[in-house]
Amino acid sequence: MVLESLTSPLRSESRPWELLVLGFLYASIALFLALWVFEEYASLVMIFLTSIAVIPLFFNTVKYEEEKHLTVLGERDLIREHGKAFVFLMCLFIGASIAYAFWYMVLPSDVASSLYSAQTQTIISLNQKVTGSAAQADILTKIFLNNVKVMVFCIVFSFIYGTGAIFILMWNASVIGVALGNFFRTNLAQYVDVVGLAKLSSYLYVISLSVLRYAVHGIPEILAYVIGGLAGGIISAAIIRKDYSSQNFERIVLDASDLVLLAMAILFVAALLEVYVTPAIFY
Repeated sequence: MVLESLTSPLRSESRPWELLVLGFLYASIALFLALWVFEEYASLVMIFLTSIAVIPLFFNTVKYEEEKHLTVLGERDLIREHGKAFVFLMCLFIGASIAYAFWYMVLPSDVASSLYSAQTQTIISLNQKVTGSAAQADILTKIFLNNVKVMVFCIVFSFIYGTGAIFILMWNASVIGVALGNFFRTNLAQYVDVVGLAKLSSYLYVISLSVLRYAVHGIPEILAYVIGGLAGGIISAAIIRKDYSSQNFERIVLDASDLVLLAMAILFVAALLEVYVTPAIFY
């Protein structure tokens, strides 16, 4: 496959920033193919096509990370080694999110509305659930539990399908992209109304504001999902390799458990940021 040959886990660990470009490329190709061939169902088909492009890299990464249990000693060293995979997978995800946001902003409004219809409906549903309570503690609980549910999906999908977490991750990338793009369009319109001119500085200001608005809590959230998906994938790869019959399997399960706990802690921090920090800065 052409896209599969563009990178590998070993190359990605040494050049993680290349994955930003690849993530943008994968999502952009998938978006236009979905819009061209399956226009009526493009909002979901583009996620499937992006996932298909990413699956070889994720699958090879899971195998590569699972094999590290044979050579790396100590849990801290193992987590540190996994950290290399976290970085380049995050770059891949961020690249895809940027692509979805970019095309949401660039495409005509009617095309973008149709293309991202499922994502827009998801954002509306989430906002209704979160804003239904006035107490910040209740909002924090709702956001945290919802994020945990998404992470559990990543773990389960990775465990059952091996690379199933990729679909969940790419879906969230598209939702974040739409939220970012919509925030940009709305604030740019307001800024132009006030200033009167859509200068380059206006665009740069609103783009920066849009990115920061969702990066504050969005990046740790997605990092947690990546970690959870990798944990489920490592267990899945170990079972496929029949490592459950070896003494090494106990260490693999312990490592996966550590990853899940780490992801839970990151999700809690992300929820705190979303409830207490983001509103204080951007509202």
